[in-house]
Amino acid sequence: MIILGVILIIIGAVANIPILYTIGAILAIVGVVLWVLGATGRAVGGRKHWF
Repeated sequence: MIILGVILIIIGAVANIPILYTIGAILAIVGVVLWVLGATGRAVGGRKHWF
């Protein structure tokens, strides 16, 4: 999710498409939050790991 968000941010910035930039930023932020919660051992959505 983080990688997809970064790719969308790059495409949105290069192609000057603001909606891709926004969606990419949201995906990257959600990915980082899930990664941090999973790394701390906290169960997210009933699961210990998100793959």
